[in-house]
Amino acid sequence: MKHRLTIAAITAALLATTGLARAEGELNLFNWGNYTAPEMIKKFEETYKVKVTVTDYDSNDTALGKIRQGGHGYDIVVPSASYVPIWISEGLLLESNPNQMENFKNVDPRWVDVPFDPGRKYTVPWQWGTTGVSVDTSVYKGDINTSAIFLDPPPELAGKINVVPEMADVMHLAIRYVGGEPCTGDLEVLKKVRDKLVEAKTKWISMNYGNIEAMAKGDYAATVNWNGSSMRMRKEKAAIHYGYPKEGYPIWMDNAAILKDAKNVENAKLFLNFIMDPENAALISGFAKYGNGIMGSEKFMDPEMTSAPEIVAPPEFADKGAFMLTCAPEVQALYTKIWTEIQK
Repeated sequence: MKHRLTIAAITAALLATTGLARAEGELNLFNWGNYTAPEMIKKFEETYKVKVTVTDYDSNDTALGKIRQGGHGYDIVVPSASYVPIWISEGLLLESNPNQMENFKNVDPRWVDVPFDPGRKYTVPWQWGTTGVSVDTSVYKGDINTSAIFLDPPPELAGKINVVPEMADVMHLAIRYVGGEPCTGDLEVLKKVRDKLVEAKTKWISMNYGNIEAMAKGDYAATVNWNGSSMRMRKEKAAIHYGYPKEGYPIWMDNAAILKDAKNVENAKLFLNFIMDPENAALISGFAKYGNGIMGSEKFMDPEMTSAPEIVAPPEFADKGAFMLTCAPEVQALYTKIWTEIQK
């Protein structure tokens, strides 16, 4: 009997390792709003007989604040690379070792040994992209490849501008616009940033992340935005174009991770392995229109994803992007102080 039990246990372990294990129960995913592919979720549910519940958040700070409070009931979260070290240092993520999962072999080498999670002990790629500006060119026909669109807006756009409520992205754009470097702690530069944002806000209509429908309907004429979101806007209204700020713009990656206090850890591990499968990663990108960092996924996607202007930066702006990393705690505190003032 002991021998039989041992064989059964080994078999179950092998099945789990290869991602073929039969699962059941539930999984609670905490993710950015309008960012989770329903078709991918349905496929996971049918494959593993797991009921998935998706809860949305609107910013890295919102997600971090919620999890810090405890008692949330979520299993997986999707923080941006610039925030991952904070989650790890505060002990909020489970060291689930996705680098040992079967499908980790599909991760693009560019995204394997990343500085925000060396060796990928906690996270797997979800999607990556850039932050720039989306502009309705039927309203404004000038240069859109500049952060002046929201920081020194032309008369045609004043009062019709939205800004996504994401501190890291907006601060990065504003710092580069005034001539500073990302993660700078230079007080003179930050005073310029603070003054510029305070002045510019008087010409914004809102700070909202749910901007796809609003842009398509004409409620906004411009918005600070992510490239995939802008591509989805263009599908709704051809006049909406994506601008790459020539002063500099952020490159980011969002990453799926299991929470330290997750209740459904085994199902969460199945999910991480599942989204590293090229066909499943393609479902994620096909919905939200961002790159995913998984090799082989492109053959399952719309060919436009390899050539769309929102995905492939024009040569003259390709070198203006910089990957967003975690700023020093004292610098982050300065940014938070400015951001809090802007949000009042």
